[in-house]
Amino acid sequence: MFSAIARVFKTPDLRRKIWFTIAIIAIYRIGAFIPAPGVDYSAVQQCLALGTTEGGLYSFVNMFSGGALLQVSIFALGIMPYITAAIIVQLLRVVIPRFENLQREGPQGQSKLTQYTRYLTIALALLNATTLVSMVRTGALLGCDIPIITEDVLPVVLLMILSLVTGVALIMWLGEQITERGVGNGMSILIFVSIAAGFPGAMGEIWTTQGWRTFGTVMLIGLVTIAAVVFVEQSQRRVPVQYAKRQVGRRTVGGTSTYIPIKVNMAGVIPVIFASSVLMLPSVLAQFNQPGPGEEPSAFIQFIQTYFVGGTHPLYMAAFFLMTIFFTYFYVTITFNPNEVAENMRKFGGFIPGIRAGKPTESYLAYVISRITFPGALYLGLIALIPLIAFVLIGANQNFPFGGTSILIMVGVGLTTVKQINAQMEQRNYEGLLR
Repeated sequence: MFSAIARVFKTPDLRRKIWFTIAIIAIYRIGAFIPAPGVDYSAVQQCLALGTTEGGLYSFVNMFSGGALLQVSIFALGIMPYITAAIIVQLLRVVIPRFENLQREGPQGQSKLTQYTRYLTIALALLNATTLVSMVRTGALLGCDIPIITEDVLPVVLLMILSLVTGVALIMWLGEQITERGVGNGMSILIFVSIAAGFPGAMGEIWTTQGWRTFGTVMLIGLVTIAAVVFVEQSQRRVPVQYAKRQVGRRTVGGTSTYIPIKVNMAGVIPVIFASSVLMLPSVLAQFNQPGPGEEPSAFIQFIQTYFVGGTHPLYMAAFFLMTIFFTYFYVTITFNPNEVAENMRKFGGFIPGIRAGKPTESYLAYVISRITFPGALYLGLIALIPLIAFVLIGANQNFPFGGTSILIMVGVGLTTVKQINAQMEQRNYEGLLR
């Protein structure tokens, strides 16, 4: 293992890319602790010390920002506007033919979709920044009565909004620089770093509050969870494809055998994010419809506070599990089109042994997808419930380090990045990083 790592750093080009990636990561983490203009950093730390945000509504978003959201830093919005914009653009391919045509045009069309994603990211960042600053002014973000804005006047508020939007644009640029000149996908690397930044604090809190036995149990659960996630993420159903021989000019092409790799978890972490976002809406509605002084909360607010706030009620867990399964099927249906795959195979003379080309191939692929998606959806639902169950059993917060979106993203990004490094090593040496 250490010899393989040494070979990586002995390769000049690869070494330069890795150090460039590390430098970008350092800039990103430094920005997470620079307070936005007009924010009283000491007041923010006092509110955080009170623990009023522990396991709260915004802990999920705070995890994706590497703790920058609750620090009210210039990178407070983190990578979430870009993730949301990318998901929206991908979903719009289903309803807007123009987007679908751009996807089929290859690199040129993809660059156009990337440009649309950037514009939408800035628009969402402006909306999120305005909402965040409003919540900071009212104290709803940190749940603290201590004022954290030095001067609550219009120029300062506008400057805060501008700095937050600029922070999102800078993060997007840093991610693109990693993709072009570093190692791995830049946006995925920044998400990985944001989540990993919370691990030491979460594990230290478990050690301090729960003791070494609980800490050891959590570590054991973590290792088992990581092994299970790696196993499932690497699992795939290989549908064999045979290409017939064809005469192109004077050459004979085709006659080869290959396969279509269909992963057990084709949807990745997107269904968990969708389910979390939808179940977050009732809590948002409840927070913005609080009764006045001396008034009793309505029956709807009481229902939301009982069953959906906190995420520990069995009804919430059941809804989270079922919605994760639903969004898994929904996202797979959007991203994998059996008709398109069958048509491409027919054009190039490919067929699945024992299955006729055309409509039978499309039906067969749809059948395989529906069968393989079911265990993948169950797997995502169970992984997503791990932090909620941990909250009930050991009193951990909802950002339990080994479970849910955090472990899925970290393992997925880690596997992809290692594979890319291995591929670059094999281009330069007979031996890669992996054996």
